[in-house]
Amino acid sequence: MATLTAAQQRAQAKVEYDAFVAACPSRRLLDRISDKWVTLILAALGSDSAHQPGAGCDGEPRVMRYSELQRLLAGVSQKMLTQTLRSLERDGLVSRTVVPTVPVTVSYELTDLGLSLHEMMRGLKAWAETHMDDVLAHRETYDTRGA
Repeated sequence: MATLTAAQQRAQAKVEYDAFVAACPSRRLLDRISDKWVTLILAALGSDSAHQPGAGCDGEPRVMRYSELQRLLAGVSQKMLTQTLRSLERDGLVSRTVVPTVPVTVSYELTDLGLSLHEMMRGLKAWAETHMDDVLAHRETYDTRGA
């Protein structure tokens, strides 16, 4: 078996994590982080103004309790929020802190890894909010042109 140089090992690793390759494990990660609830959770935890409707996500990252996240994320079920938070914790994007009070207090915050992803997700959320009217207009044009 041939020994690989450091440069060859880096090149091989880069090929192994090519999302265009069907078997690449990064595809599963892309699938997870492209979920709407992941995007919204990361946006919420990444902003100290997240609790104010329409305030945007330009603030500093914050710690949020489970109940705050549930109130903020209109339409998320308890099951979906719990599953999403668990997957984010498993991937190292969110940390969970349990305080043994009555009742138990559980809070979540972004890790350094989560903060690095938050920056891109915040941009994606802002793009969607900024361009929604354009997308709706294009959809209407497409749908009325007749196929």
